[in-house]
Amino acid sequence: MAANLNHASMKTILSFITIVTTALSSCAQNSSTIETSNNKNTAMENTSTSATKNETLSSAANDTATFANGCFWCTEAIFEGLEGVISATSGYTGGKTENPTYKQVCAGETGHAEALQIVYDPKKISFDELLEVFWETHDPTTLNRQGADVGTQYRSGIFYHNEEQKQKAEKYKAALDKSGAFDKPIVTEVTAFTKFFPAEDYHQQYFENNENANPYCQIVIRPKVDKFRKVFKDKLKKQQ
Repeated sequence: MAANLNHASMKTILSFITIVTTALSSCAQNSSTIETSNNKNTAMENTSTSATKNETLSSAANDTATFANGCFWCTEAIFEGLEGVISATSGYTGGKTENPTYKQVCAGETGHAEALQIVYDPKKISFDELLEVFWETHDPTTLNRQGADVGTQYRSGIFYHNEEQKQKAEKYKAALDKSGAFDKPIVTEVTAFTKFFPAEDYHQQYFENNENANPYCQIVIRPKVDKFRKVFKDKLKKQQ
């Protein structure tokens, strides 16, 4: 787990606290119940399709970051709250299967990780700042695991889109290991981005649409989001 450091020093050397609490139940364990309930859930009607989401937000003025840091129900809610982030799409990357389903990914059959495709305005938020949030909002020292979620699909990873992103990711990973911010070595993979497959519609904006319907949101996601907003209150969108 992360060493206890104040926020000022974290900004200086990117030495971080880990704000992830141990999940009381895993996303995969709840998948069958959730998929059934979502057939009746109006969240699907309120959520735009992933394709539309990506098309609407694509722009030459925007940049893209792709991160894997645990269950995307939790991480999407975190990154979408940042000023300058235009969208955070839940999906799958880093594997071998084309157009994988959630069931296939959860079974560990595809090699994909649950991930976020983040479209952001670099004039409002930098890749460095996104990396800071990435490192602070999960445990990058647990191999193929985040809390109760276990499997290669929950591995920690940065999938870089260009050489600059690669260099920054590797630099900060090395600096964190050297600083002793975590008592164990960081196992985050830094890998070239290949393809991203948006997850099924009901996964998109999951916390927003299911906060009061699924106990997992209140028990696991809400505490993480609250801690994130406390630590990064100066980086939040105005309506947060």
